[in-house]
Amino acid sequence: MSPVDPHPLQSDDHDHDDHDHDDHDHDDHDHDDHGRHGHDHGSELSEMALRVRALESLLIEKGYVEEAALDELVQAYEKRIGPRNGAMVVARSWTDPTFREWLLRDASAAIHSMGFTGRQGEHLVAVENTPQEHNMVVCTLCSCYPWPVLGLPPTWYKSPPYRSRAVIDPRGVLADFGVQLSPQTRIRVWDSTAEIRYLVIPMRPAGTDGWSAEALAALVSRDSMIGTALVASPAEETAS
Repeated sequence: MSPVDPHPLQSDDHDHDDHDHDDHDHDDHDHDDHGRHGHDHGSELSEMALRVRALESLLIEKGYVEEAALDELVQAYEKRIGPRNGAMVVARSWTDPTFREWLLRDASAAIHSMGFTGRQGEHLVAVENTPQEHNMVVCTLCSCYPWPVLGLPPTWYKSPPYRSRAVIDPRGVLADFGVQLSPQTRIRVWDSTAEIRYLVIPMRPAGTDGWSAEALAALVSRDSMIGTALVASPAEETAS
């Protein structure tokens, strides 16, 4: 199944409330059908997650694995392996106009052509940041996330405060992450589901003309591909 062109969960066309009311009465919300998630949301942890935790505890207790080794493995997927893939996709979109057009038209096919496939990455949609519009991704009911390009979801992405505040007060959430946008910049919040997951294509920073895709990829962070960070320019990186 190829991804459809879904509506964003929220967009902040209005200056004060940042709302785009449609089917619901509550603020900052333009929901798709939540029934599409196909998850059991009775618990913060799924049955599979509970089984994995029990297995981890048993392996550690029996001395078959070390807790530090498991932590390092998780960190590798969370911070390095997955996000590096997404950064390569973003950098290629910045340097290859044909690929960028393909990515925005059919992200699944474009990303799969780079070899980034697997569970949680079957149906992908790329959304592009511009000076006029900033995109941010959330999963309001669980933690749907594009593993092949971003690795494992960070703890804050799965937390109830982020999942609720991202749709109620997206500018406030971005401010908590240190992101200050112009009041004229529209914010669109996209709700990941079991069927569709999103990748934010951040804006290419100034001062990178002539850079290779590899050099550009090094600037791209995981959070910028979720929409909770911007890509810093080389001058800003040096200053920090």
